[in-house]
Amino acid sequence: MARSLAIKRAPLSTRPPLDRMQQIFQAIKSGGFPNRTQLAVDIEVTTKTIQRDLDFMRDRMSLPIAYDAVNRGYAFTQAVTNFPMVELSEAEIVSVFIAQKALAAHRGTPFEQPLRSAYAKLISGLNGRISVPWADLGNGVSFRTYQASLTDLAVFEAMGNAVRASKVVCFDYKKLGSSHYTKRRVEPYHVASVQGQWYAIAFDLDRNDWRNFALGRMRNVEALAESFERNRAFDINIYLRESLGIFRGEGMHSIRLEFDAWAAELVRERAWHPAQEILELAEGRIEFSIRLSSFEEIVPWILSWGEHVRVLQPVELKNRLRKTIAAMQGNL
Repeated sequence: MARSLAIKRAPLSTRPPLDRMQQIFQAIKSGGFPNRTQLAVDIEVTTKTIQRDLDFMRDRMSLPIAYDAVNRGYAFTQAVTNFPMVELSEAEIVSVFIAQKALAAHRGTPFEQPLRSAYAKLISGLNGRISVPWADLGNGVSFRTYQASLTDLAVFEAMGNAVRASKVVCFDYKKLGSSHYTKRRVEPYHVASVQGQWYAIAFDLDRNDWRNFALGRMRNVEALAESFERNRAFDINIYLRESLGIFRGEGMHSIRLEFDAWAAELVRERAWHPAQEILELAEGRIEFSIRLSSFEEIVPWILSWGEHVRVLQPVELKNRLRKTIAAMQGNL
């Protein structure tokens, strides 16, 4: 059973070696004759670390670095244009892609620095080499995604710690569309990031039912001394298997959609749900089938495909879409 762990606030950690060496390279190339002490202050590491980096750059990267006694600093003894090829393992390449995606989604939020710290630890000690130009990592690959919600890190930590320790949590919560907060008392089981939003999946003690709570709509979060015994049957994958994202409802709906050839290519390229089924039709069309307990997330998804999708069933979904489209027309 997956159990969510809290992300703890950490002090500034040592920069990744390649990042440090790139900064050292630029400092020396600028012609300012930086010394170990100056570099250590600028990069926020020790002089011993700087010395190890200089030795590595000279001995392993074959950079012509030498100490200039007259100017009391380091310089290149011959012209150097670019930073050398950087050797990375396949695992490191993958971690760079994943880390860049995570950091891009959480840039400007309280999670950015903890993610950077965790990433620096993840890439240490990997082996099996591939040569890649350093600049290519920043210029050749990028991710465009929705930015993560600005959840207070204190709320995240409090809820994550409560999940790990199986502690009852009390907090004020504002439901979507509501104008006021209400007091909630829950047994938290899991913290999940779904489509850029952080949620706590918990058993609401006052309502005697499972609920999903957006961390961004919580305040005054307090873990109580009261503990609870986790239901060992809980599995986050089973809990969310009837959802397209996070919403769950009553009952079950068998949904069948037909996509034209243009949209079918795009639909095939992604796994939208673990239990989705795709049936190939004539002329490049497909039939997309899925079973969900709620229409909340499938309706906007269908609307995003415009004229390229046709709802085959159920009738309730067709009626829901007609009402939504009519309301949209009234706003035009």
